[in-house]
Amino acid sequence: MSVHVVQYGESLWLIANQYQVPISAIIEVNGLPSANAIIPGLALYIPDEGRLQIRPYLVKAGDTIWLLSNRFNTSVEAIVQANPRNDLNQLYIGQRLLIPTPLKPEIETLGFIIPYSPQDSLPFLRTLANSLTYVAVVSYSFTTEGYAYLLLDDTEVVQESNRLGVTPLLMIRNFTSEGFNAELAGNVFANPVYRRNLIDSLIRFVNEKEYGGVSLDFEFIPPARRREFTIFLDELKAALGTRILHVNVHAKTEDLPTNRIVGAYDYRAIGEIADVVAVMTIDYGYPGGPPDPVAPLWWMYQVVRYATSLIDSRKVQIAFPLYGYDWRVSDNTTTALSVNGAQNQAISAGTVIQYDQAAASPWYRYWKGMEEHIVWFEDIRSYQGKYNLVDEYRLLGVTYWHTNLSAPQNWAYLNNHFTVT
Repeated sequence: MSVHVVQYGESLWLIANQYQVPISAIIEVNGLPSANAIIPGLALYIPDEGRLQIRPYLVKAGDTIWLLSNRFNTSVEAIVQANPRNDLNQLYIGQRLLIPTPLKPEIETLGFIIPYSPQDSLPFLRTLANSLTYVAVVSYSFTTEGYAYLLLDDTEVVQESNRLGVTPLLMIRNFTSEGFNAELAGNVFANPVYRRNLIDSLIRFVNEKEYGGVSLDFEFIPPARRREFTIFLDELKAALGTRILHVNVHAKTEDLPTNRIVGAYDYRAIGEIADVVAVMTIDYGYPGGPPDPVAPLWWMYQVVRYATSLIDSRKVQIAFPLYGYDWRVSDNTTTALSVNGAQNQAISAGTVIQYDQAAASPWYRYWKGMEEHIVWFEDIRSYQGKYNLVDEYRLLGVTYWHTNLSAPQNWAYLNNHFTVT
């Protein structure tokens, strides 16, 4: 498939004729509101099948062009042509190559579902079932004494996930009516009895509901509880046995043991215990802060390099946002919207979409009356860059927050370029 960035004066009819694809196919894969709905800077994903993938590859010890051509089912000549600026006679460790290949990388994906109602959640689950390895059902919190309890009815989502062959994971958070609660997490992890209460109650829910494991999202854990949190993980994994322990952690590029956000996460220890470590490479630009890209690629590379220096890359997932943020510039009041909603808002406003090359992120400016707004979101270009990062570092895969948010370009790219296992 190709990416076409709309230029001034172009129409969807001209673009469809250029690529010899139906207009209806372009509208569908890009979530466009109509055939007339394009603006300069809009990145369109063009469904023209049949091309070889160009996959990134970091050279390792012992690699030769001949060995790589065999591994990727391609030819030496094709690799040479794809890398005109590289001296392929003298490969060095860490050298970045582009490999044309018919082979798709394998990936494990996880989508978060918040089951506010089956009517909302189940259609998305059924549509995306072939694109997901796991579903993390966001339904649980816990008491001050460590007992897990149900916030939202998860029964139908779990049953449907199992029927569709997508492994459901019980997602628990230190979440209250006021948001993530650091004291709740800290007090439970500090107390061996409360830790055991939490583990035992989680196992009961897992068995009762037929979950395939647990996904943890404990945020703002007090740094002083770092050791106890690791002990909790070790004990929980022992209780789960062969079922999945999936641990979500905030992103960082160095160890900051006293930092209130990331201090409690001992990446190396967590990586040794957990089956999957999902690094939350999202919200670099955050609600209430200044307008910034939600998941800039340069930052994601820094996070991945650090994470994979401590954790086996085949255990690491990174987070992709299916959303963008709309900032009111005067006071940074922030509204979240799906990436498709952000794209179509730009179309409705008749603005021009800009693209930050370093961040690999699209953005635009519009006015609401006298109020200036800036929107950062994702499109096919930014997703392609993020997936290349996953492939380049041979990561286990990706998480998506969250699956009720419309992002047709993402799912089309995933299904065309990866094999979801």
